[in-house]
Amino acid sequence: MPLFGIIAKLYLKGSFFPMTLYQPESGYAYNSDSLFLYDFIDSFNPRGRVLDVGAGCGIVGLLVARDNKKVTLEAVEKYAPFVAYAKKNAQENEIEYKLHEENFLEFEVQEKYDYIISNPPFYPEGVRQSEDEMLRSARYNTNLPLDAFFKQVSRLLKPHSHFIFCYDPSVFAEICVALKKVKMRVVDVQFVHPGEKKNASLVLIHARNGSKSMMQTHPPVIVMQGLETSAEAKKVYEKSNTQSIKCQL
Repeated sequence: MPLFGIIAKLYLKGSFFPMTLYQPESGYAYNSDSLFLYDFIDSFNPRGRVLDVGAGCGIVGLLVARDNKKVTLEAVEKYAPFVAYAKKNAQENEIEYKLHEENFLEFEVQEKYDYIISNPPFYPEGVRQSEDEMLRSARYNTNLPLDAFFKQVSRLLKPHSHFIFCYDPSVFAEICVALKKVKMRVVDVQFVHPGEKKNASLVLIHARNGSKSMMQTHPPVIVMQGLETSAEAKKVYEKSNTQSIKCQL
């Protein structure tokens, strides 16, 4: 493809548009997990009704909607301070956004979704929990246990639709078992490693309900090569093109 064609394609996709994101002054802040998850979701060219579960400040869903114009974005977030930031960020970036302020496990909807995406709280129960209420809500899986989480996802998805999320790689086996219980199957998986000789710190998962496809394991993402950010990680950061503003709403 000629260079002009490549640039035009990227421009239409939205990758050249920066996204300004308001975040709390202290405590919770999004990190690279959200950016790698967004890039993974984007690789499947999502379209239709998309639900972002546990939206936080809205970063994952808003980036996906920015770069995929056929997405109709909704989100669920139960923690009021996060809701305020997510609404502000949608307004600031001129993205249509229907935000449901409630507990996902109690969420009811008449029309099911084509995609459910999530960067859920996944720190295990045994880890010492922060005393900060906002951090506890965003980090620990006691707020969204695997079995209940996946059961609700399966209930809200259209047949043969998509569930894309990230999680702690140490429980990948448990994830596969829990998904199987609700008749979902992992069809794509990619592990993110902080360094070349370091264990994975994140797993990116694409599951589908009713699928019989074999699982495809994608090449791992290596974030740092020695003391330098890898070329692959740099591409994700540049594509995300986020600008963070810490403030009190």
